[in-house]
Amino acid sequence: MLQNLARGLMAAMLAAIAATTATAQTTAPKAPAPLKVGFVYVSPIGDAGWTYQHNLGRLAMEKALGAQVSTTAVEAVAEGADSERVMRDLVAQGHKLIFATSFGYLEPALRVAADHPDVVFEHAGGFKTAKNLNTYNARFYEARYLAGLLAGKTSKSGIAGYVAGFPVPEVVQGINAFALGMRAVNPKAQVKVVWLNTWFDPPREREAATSLINQGADVLTNHSGSPAVPQTAQAHFASKGVRVIAYQSDMSRHAPDAQLTAITHQWGAYYTRVAEAVRKGTWQATPVWGGMKDGFIAFAPFSPSIPADVVALVKAREADIVKGKLHPFAGRLVDSAGAVRQERGVLDDASLAKMNWFVDGVTGNLPKP
Repeated sequence: MLQNLARGLMAAMLAAIAATTATAQTTAPKAPAPLKVGFVYVSPIGDAGWTYQHNLGRLAMEKALGAQVSTTAVEAVAEGADSERVMRDLVAQGHKLIFATSFGYLEPALRVAADHPDVVFEHAGGFKTAKNLNTYNARFYEARYLAGLLAGKTSKSGIAGYVAGFPVPEVVQGINAFALGMRAVNPKAQVKVVWLNTWFDPPREREAATSLINQGADVLTNHSGSPAVPQTAQAHFASKGVRVIAYQSDMSRHAPDAQLTAITHQWGAYYTRVAEAVRKGTWQATPVWGGMKDGFIAFAPFSPSIPADVVALVKAREADIVKGKLHPFAGRLVDSAGAVRQERGVLDDASLAKMNWFVDGVTGNLPKP
């Protein structure tokens, strides 16, 4: 009889435990589904360049947020109708945050955003916003000015070559800042520009760089998407001493001898903040234009061939920019036609955002975008 009672008690206890476990399983809160984040890239990801840096930002966001996000990257998407189709496909797949990472994606993104008010869009380099579309960019001109200082100190010919994509304000800002930096240490320096009218075309980038070298440039830089310009500098390093200040990524693997340094883009922290804000419901369409102090831009290691005093000068001026003590477009500004554009003060953001003129010292045509 005692044996039967013990068995009954044991059975009751097991039943209670099972019931408790079942209740806990049914009442335990489910982990929220990951935020689906889409990225649209204008060129192949590759191993360097504009798209590569944005993809590094995506990977940094994934690492920081883990299971809270799920990402999709679509590469080599042409600006225009193709980009609109890709963004609509991402929305249809359930993506609630989409980063459109090329200038020409703005109008397509605005159209898709208007049709899908529950999806958040972030556009790189744009100038229009909507309730669910924000723009973000970096003040690349800050680092361009410092790169110009370095070019002015290292160029023997006093001529730098600039391979440029499209004549949009961001690119013009970079060219002008580079020239101002170069002339700050060499008042007779010249910056020669060749336009590509594309963001990514390695053969044309290579051809433009070669043309500039043939015009006497012994320091190159670029606003284009492939390693072709650094590779061209490397190819002419031994024979002509051509150097390069690379852009977007550290290109030292492509120009181990020719690279002086590189202006690198750092998007990871920003992408992480945006994704967190969307998840928390705190995101707002507030345009972002961050600079060196915000960590959006950083220099790759300087070549050991650069004299220590030159590196020290560049780093000192960088510190001044970060502290707000130096602005590349401060003081008297004269354009390439000799007209005074600013007598004193600092060029404001509104003027910078529509810059469509070259400073004195830049040679080359400035077509309409």
